[in-house]
Amino acid sequence: MSDFVLCIRNEGYPASLIVGKVYRRLPDPEAEARGMVRILDEDDAEPDGYLYPAFMFVPVELPEEARRVLMGA
Repeated sequence: MSDFVLCIRNEGYPASLIVGKVYRRLPDPEAEARGMVRILDEDDAEPDGYLYPAFMFVPVELPEEARRVLMGA
């Protein structure tokens, strides 16, 4: 899966996820094996990200400049 995902639904998480927003995905093979994805958002309180159902996102490829900005480089 890509380093970035686009939120396509937020049922059950309307305060946490914004439909149409691109989120950084953190690798988590254990979570992915269970149909989940680990997302890093702008909340610095949780540097390990949050787990959400994978069906709520689609992978996206971004131009290099956008990747650098979103990766904090």
